[in-house]
Amino acid sequence: MSGDITRDSAEGSSRSSGNLHNQPQTTAPLSRYESQKRRDWNTFGQYLKNQRPPVALSHCNCNHVLDFLRYLDQFGKTKVHLHGCVFFGQPDPPAPCTCPLRQAWGSLDALIGRLRAAYEEHGGSPETNPFGNGAIRVYLREVRDCQAKARGIPYRKKKKKKKKKKKKTQIKPNVDEPMPSSKQQPSSLAA
Repeated sequence: MSGDITRDSAEGSSRSSGNLHNQPQTTAPLSRYESQKRRDWNTFGQYLKNQRPPVALSHCNCNHVLDFLRYLDQFGKTKVHLHGCVFFGQPDPPAPCTCPLRQAWGSLDALIGRLRAAYEEHGGSPETNPFGNGAIRVYLREVRDCQAKARGIPYRKKKKKKKKKKKKTQIKPNVDEPMPSSKQQPSSLAA
């Protein structure tokens, strides 16, 4: 009996649920990016459903996206020092402070990228994509600048390094010519 349970759980839940048309059996496992994108999309959809009144995805705009990003701040792990904090502008503060934890700019930027792609995969057009709105880009830029100032580290866009091809040049001695020797003296000194 316990062998049947192990085999059923290893083969998947399609046998016990009876919904074979919902889950194709030949799908490859999702990549880390794809599973994160799906999780983010579901989280955003749940956020819209929990609004009062609930917001349909077709009525979602950039203001809903901005509210979602601000809502996520409460779950952040990045300390962002406030202007009045004695550690404001210090990259490595020596002691703890009461400044809030926020979502890191890089995390929000990656999140927006995944949600932007998911929106279009779910039938939304690029022209109406609320995740691609200019207000979102402005918000992300403000978050980036604010966090950089609070840490005292200016943001600099990383440049791609060009790969340099190293030419392997070896000096090969000419075997036809005799090697100069320090023992040989010029003919003018030999006389």
